[in-house]
Amino acid sequence: MYVSITISNREMKLQNDQFHSLTFKELGIQESDIEEFLSDNLQLLVDEDESLLLIGQQIQNTHRGRSDLVAIDNQGNLVLIEIKRDLEDIINRKEPFEFQAIRYAANYAKIVDIDEVINKIYAPFLEKKGGNRT
Repeated sequence: MYVSITISNREMKLQNDQFHSLTFKELGIQESDIEEFLSDNLQLLVDEDESLLLIGQQIQNTHRGRSDLVAIDNQGNLVLIEIKRDLEDIINRKEPFEFQAIRYAANYAKIVDIDEVINKIYAPFLEKKGGNRT
């Protein structure tokens, strides 16, 4: 429900307007579109005193899965960002969404130092993007 306020003759009135919600699918938006938008706007995912540095996109793991986005936060923690277009995409998965997240996190837990992060994730990402991302 959308609520608007109308002000006239020094009187304020609430006005309820109904609207129809649409899914990304109904709007023709693909998961890759959301991924590109988020990769350019990571600040939308964190509080204003936090930041994320994108270091990887579509990173293949040992189980042939692909992490949509990988970032590093202010404290140097790896942040995995897995995107699903809508509830239907989550429900229609072969495995529960939570299992996918656990598998991906377990894969990244094997990384032992920052050199491995740079060599396996960030350097290939920069090479693929032509070194234009900061």
